[in-house]
Amino acid sequence: MTKRKGIILAGGTGSRLHPVTLGVSKQLLPIYDKPMIYYPISVLMLGGIRDIAIITTPEDATQFKRMLGDGTQWGLSFTWLEQPSPDGLAQAYLLAEDFLDGAPSAMVLGDNIFFGHGLPELLHAADAQGTGGTVFGYQVADPERYGVLDLAPDGSARGIIEKPQVAPSPYAVTGLYYLDGTASERARAVTPSARGELEITSLLEMYLEDGLLSVQRMGRGFAWLDTGTHESLLDAGNFVRTLEMRQGLQTGCPEEIAYAQGWIDQGMLLESAERFSKNGYGAYLRGLV
Repeated sequence: MTKRKGIILAGGTGSRLHPVTLGVSKQLLPIYDKPMIYYPISVLMLGGIRDIAIITTPEDATQFKRMLGDGTQWGLSFTWLEQPSPDGLAQAYLLAEDFLDGAPSAMVLGDNIFFGHGLPELLHAADAQGTGGTVFGYQVADPERYGVLDLAPDGSARGIIEKPQVAPSPYAVTGLYYLDGTASERARAVTPSARGELEITSLLEMYLEDGLLSVQRMGRGFAWLDTGTHESLLDAGNFVRTLEMRQGLQTGCPEEIAYAQGWIDQGMLLESAERFSKNGYGAYLRGLV
């Protein structure tokens, strides 16, 4: 089976976070002690994915490249793709078509944070699906703000309803999508919605109509945070700080994941530790050795 590739969608204008994002990409803002984009990168790494396309705006590309390089410091390979204008989430599969070259993919939105014991197992279960797509449902108190899963009694998806007035379930579709190698071809058939965007919901409905969309539910032990507003950005930072202060363990640490996976050796880990030697992050990396 063709190795799954990763996509991180880190474009957009971040207008809900203005004026903070007038001069910097939202996905480069700090979530406590690390840039926001470290967290989606870590999710893909936990799923065993090393070949990753990062989609961002032409204006922000230089900043991203300066921060992240080519990925080799984490045993990864980054491909940089530019999004001239934000025309909907499904557009990512058109921009990444040559990069994917028919391979299955895992796309994560650059402003989504996932946390939970058992997350790697959940991701590997989705990866094991040879055909079709998998979405991840997360129970929320305010489903009317999201794309919501309409679930059959057996837990399978009957539909996805965008921002419903009356939600058919409390399960929102998170910003993490595992799709097979037909995603780009299907995305070409998506037509713009009333707001002029290529909606991810339209793409997922194609899989659903073919009986090829699976649902993985993230239960009580998981956290899914969207950092699109000032309030949620602060909440995410406080969440990460609480975890790290309480347990003494890092969240969203690419060096730690790469070292545990055997993608970098002890020398490379210590190089990173030296780079961050003036703060607690560097001390944490040294402690892993």
